[in-house]
Amino acid sequence: MRLFAAVLPPQDITAELALEVDRLRRLPGADGLRWTGRPGWHFTLAFYGEVAEDVVPDLSARLARAARHTDPFELALNGGGQFGHGRALWAGAAGDVDALRLLAARAEAAGRKAGLRMEEHRRYQAHLTLARGREAVDMGPYVELLREFAGRSWRVTDLALVRSNLPRSGVRGEQPRYEAVGRWVCGASG
Repeated sequence: MRLFAAVLPPQDITAELALEVDRLRRLPGADGLRWTGRPGWHFTLAFYGEVAEDVVPDLSARLARAARHTDPFELALNGGGQFGHGRALWAGAAGDVDALRLLAARAEAAGRKAGLRMEEHRRYQAHLTLARGREAVDMGPYVELLREFAGRSWRVTDLALVRSNLPRSGVRGEQPRYEAVGRWVCGASG
């Protein structure tokens, strides 16, 4: 299974972002980007890649522990930026981003302790991917519009283990499907 740990914003929060993305998609050149679908919007905490089914129970137990040791916190979608010189456009976060970083570090550690090969550790950058370019695209106008975006805050109360089902049909524009295979409440005892 292709898995990652994530924070999943609630529907009312992603609805606000969807209105902003509609504005972005009206900019010149927007049709040259591959836009992510709203069902796939999430803050990846740790990417695990392909995980054998027999590892999932141990990983799940470690993620449950990571969630228990993290108190609920406030977060909001806010601003945005780009990665890779116009290869990816993302929305950012505001609020208790330090708590989000801590949860990401705990999710990464859970993967390592479960025996998964993790990528080299990099400082966590809170982002929710909105679009990707096959080739470098001038993301300046998109980033400029996103600077003005400030969504309402919500209380992050859980950590999710998400399965990514990649498209297999080869149909242009087909999106990956995401399925939460586990969710654990933050700050819960027991």
